[in-house]
Amino acid sequence: MGRPLRIEYPGALYHITSRGNEKKDIFLRDKDRKKFLSILENYNDRYRVLIHCYVLMKNHYHLVLETPLGNLLKVMHGINSAYTGYFNREYERVGHLFQGRYRAIVVDRDAYLLELSRYVHLNAVRAGIVDMPEKYRWSSYLGYIRKREEVPWVEYSLVLSQLSGSRERSRKEYKKFVTRGSEGESESPLRELYGQVILGTEEFIERVKGAVRGGKISEEIVDRKRLKERLEPEEILRVVSERYGEEPEALRARGRNKTARKVAIYLMKRYSGLSNLEVAKQFGGLHYSAVTKTCTRLELETKGDKRLQKVIREVMSKVKT
Repeated sequence: MGRPLRIEYPGALYHITSRGNEKKDIFLRDKDRKKFLSILENYNDRYRVLIHCYVLMKNHYHLVLETPLGNLLKVMHGINSAYTGYFNREYERVGHLFQGRYRAIVVDRDAYLLELSRYVHLNAVRAGIVDMPEKYRWSSYLGYIRKREEVPWVEYSLVLSQLSGSRERSRKEYKKFVTRGSEGESESPLRELYGQVILGTEEFIERVKGAVRGGKISEEIVDRKRLKERLEPEEILRVVSERYGEEPEALRARGRNKTARKVAIYLMKRYSGLSNLEVAKQFGGLHYSAVTKTCTRLELETKGDKRLQKVIREVMSKVKT
């Protein structure tokens, strides 16, 4: 059987799995796991990937990550190479650490992200290591259910926003959701995998297949297809200001059209390649922590507002290649 096709485009969401060569352990001590997490943090900042979930097992790891810049190959090569280099130096060995290529599945976020996050977070339970996922230290789960356990480089909002508009309530609902899965409610979402590389509805599968063939991609993917690898802040402000009838400088200032300002902040965070602090500076000295909060609020508003969904698609579709 040939190797699975690599599908890469800006804004794609993936389930990534990478295993040790010959099924050997890739994490021998807690020090190794801490090093791997530091590499993830570095790549989150360096290449602007959005890491939604992770779990580190003995001989493999799972990631759910999003690539606003469409740079999966560069990111994954860097992560695995950096960790292999560390591991070989630490244990005075040479050669491959991972078993061939990592597995990358393109995921339909609307239909499968919530279920997939549960699947990832229950890995240690299924393996018999713990009886409850909160007892396993080496996953992103604790940050989902306890605010004090959050780390700044994990994106919790996209998953949690599917359960409630209240962050505290969504944490409680997510814990219930995962607990039901640990009690036998859920099956692996990967049972519905298409062609080894796509997890989604029939409509989503056709859109992704269209991307592979070079055909036209509509609605959800067309906005990402047209994006440049890195959008300039001025270009984002221009297209948002045109759609809302505001001057670009007005979007930078507090007050005026709050929705337009939130849309501009959201697009700049996800597609400009700027850090939260750099985005904040574009908007009149906004505190960097407010950038994530603004994006979370907009995602919640968009979920229940088809008109706002349409507006955001229109704005994104006007960004020129």
